Amino acid sequence: MAHLDKYTETFKMGSNSTSTAEIYCNVTNVKFQYSLYATTYILIFIPGLLANSAALWVLCRFISKKNKAIIFMINLSVADLAHVLSLPLRIYYYISHHWPFQRALCLLCFYLKYLNMYASICFLTCISLQRCFFLLKPFRARDWKRRYDVGISAAIWIVVGTACLPFPILRSTDLNNNKSCFADLGYKQMNAVALVGMITVAELAGFVIPVIIIAWCTWKTTISLRQPPMAFQGISERQKALRMVFMCAAVFFICFTPYHINFIFYTMVKETIISSCPVVRIALYFHPFCLCLASLCCLLDPILYYFMASEFRDQ
Repeated sequence: MAHLDKYTETFKMGSNSTSTAEIYCNVTNVKFQYSLYATTYILIFIPGLLANSAALWVLCRFISKKNKAIIFMINLSVADLAHVLSLPLRIYYYISHHWPFQRALCLLCFYLKYLNMYASICFLTCISLQRCFFLLKPFRARDWKRRYDVGISAAIWIVVGTACLPFPILRSTDLNNNKSCFADLGYKQMNAVALVGMITVAELAGFVIPVIIIAWCTWKTTISLRQPPMAFQGISERQKALRMVFMCAAVFFICFTPYHINFIFYTMVKETIISSCPVVRIALYFHPFCLCLASLCCLLDPILYYFMASEFRDQ
């Protein structure tokens, strides 16, 4: 860290989004991220908009079965649509490198990215847990009320919406510079207590606990196939539940695991806690790829509806 002192003045004169460690390691310009983000979002926008709009219409209008996690699927589709609708503004910025709109709109789009990510994580976890629980406890499924799912969904939106507020707040520095947005936003330095608290909550609530729940659901659902089916519950019903749980696990691990593994190192680089140049370069290099993978959930989630829910295919 002593080697970083002579670069402090340079850091103060530079961009707020660039940490001292980045300047010292000469990785201040990760220029490929602009083309990567623009290409990824262009490929996602049209298919994501069409697929999630159609999914939301079918889910809301035709499906009435309460034991198929339909309410959670509807909320998952809403979360994906919110992010997809913000992609044109992201595409415009990463192509033009100019933000002509209000700073509040930039921060809102930035906020929707993380709201989509953590809302999707929660609803995928709920879908897996409910399908597994109703498969193992079919009599409880008959007594389950739709308002329970609605209440759980409302609680998720409130908690996740509040928990994601630090993301735009930390990037709302240099409010007078209205021409930059998204990857070029400034970065507020945090004290040690706030930093540890944010990383702990994000990793535990947003990754570790959902991983444990989804893995447990996958394991229990797989075991249930080896048991003799009940009179009113055939083997096909168990296979459908298993496909649903497996798909939730696949979406989760593909889209969100890389981000949360890299998140700790990326945040510590931005806070200048990590100064090892190899680690700094790796964390900064993989961060854009992790965010792009997280956005792919907008395309993978509709597969959950179309190919994993037989009622959806029937409609």
